[in-house]
Amino acid sequence: MERALSAPGKLFLSGEYAVLWGGVARLAAVAPRTAAYVRRRADARVHVCLEEGTLAGSTTPLGVRWEREVPAGFAFVARALDEALRAHGRASQGFDLAVAPSAVGPNGQKLGMGGSACATVLAAEGARYVLEERYDALKLALLAHTLGQGGKGSGGDVATSFAGGVLRYRRYDVAPLIEASNAGRLRAALAESPSVDVWRLPSPRVSMAYAFTGESASTRVLIGQVEARLEESGRRSFVARSDTLGHAIEDGLSGGDFRAFAEAVKAQHALLLELGPLETEGMRRVLALAATYGAAGKLSGAGGGDGCILFAPDAQVRAEMCKGLEARGFHTLLLDAEPGVRGEAQVAPRLRTWVDALT
Repeated sequence: MERALSAPGKLFLSGEYAVLWGGVARLAAVAPRTAAYVRRRADARVHVCLEEGTLAGSTTPLGVRWEREVPAGFAFVARALDEALRAHGRASQGFDLAVAPSAVGPNGQKLGMGGSACATVLAAEGARYVLEERYDALKLALLAHTLGQGGKGSGGDVATSFAGGVLRYRRYDVAPLIEASNAGRLRAALAESPSVDVWRLPSPRVSMAYAFTGESASTRVLIGQVEARLEESGRRSFVARSDTLGHAIEDGLSGGDFRAFAEAVKAQHALLLELGPLETEGMRRVLALAATYGAAGKLSGAGGGDGCILFAPDAQVRAEMCKGLEARGFHTLLLDAEPGVRGEAQVAPRLRTWVDALT
């Protein structure tokens, strides 16, 4: 039994940070997609193959018994496989899982499009397939990714990579799943817990692009810094303002008055900057250049690096804007909404090679 898979990355359209404190986020699933390949074994061995090497272990009803300490680069995939086996809850055959590296820019830096979330989704869905399980792979991926981040993060990137399209998302409380996993009741908890609050929105009628600044940022560190600065009353005020702007951005995505939409995007960016020094010099240059083409943009995600999502009134303006940004050294991507995690007809050759080399 084998299966090729792929899943998209994500970009925040609105609601960064607010979604951590009960607000609503809008996100888009975007290319480039990440590929994976899973194959069942005849024994109880488990192998995770990544670009940086291989991690081996064996299946147990309580997770994978890894042969060595799990390296940082394997943490999210390993956690997802552990939780998948806990949800399975009984002895099982092993399997091999290969996951391609997430997309990088020309300088080799990660683009900041949710690589760890994408890998977690691929691991959760790949394990579900070879274990012939029916658990909710989205809930399991949200659980695994939260644990992998030490409790930080909203899960919006996980939900987007799983479901695809353009989404409206509210943070899912995984605390009951963590408790159930520790108590050996994860299978039942996944079935009985509330549905994830995620809604697919219509395809945008504005043209979207992404400009990478050439700098990567640590989401986990930035979240910790922001939460340390902002007390409860400040968070409530921020969420209320963010949700209002998020509604305006959602309405504007469907077309109509681009000028009003652009003002809402700019206001969302300005609101995020109230949280601290989240904007880099590269971001300032990108947004200023985009404005000269009549486009609008904002930071996407935690800030402090990575890039900006940009909105243009039509495809021609988008193309001209991206050409201008590329001429000034910024890496750009033209964006369209991507489907969520899915099976693929063909296995990526290098992933099959990694697995074939195993014993």
